[in-house]
Amino acid sequence: MPNIKSAKKRVKVIAKKTLINQMHKTALKTAVKKFEAAAEAGNKAEINALFNEAVKKLDQGVSQGILHKNTAARKKSQLALILAKVNG
Repeated sequence: MPNIKSAKKRVKVIAKKTLINQMHKTALKTAVKKFEAAAEAGNKAEINALFNEAVKKLDQGVSQGILHKNTAARKKSQLALILAKVNG
């Protein structure tokens, strides 16, 4: 446990930021899993909307510093391939 006042504050700030990052990361993973589940089921009606949502979450993750831009680009590419297979 830190003794210095500024170090105590940093512990609080980091804990708060960690929770926020976990929240965003969880939402991102959920969006990707929903898209993959719809693709697996072959649900063409909602797959495009879920793809757009997943891509949006990936882009937000990059802008918030949660994901590296190349990681997001790779995941978006993988999702686009899945979308192309389902749409035909």
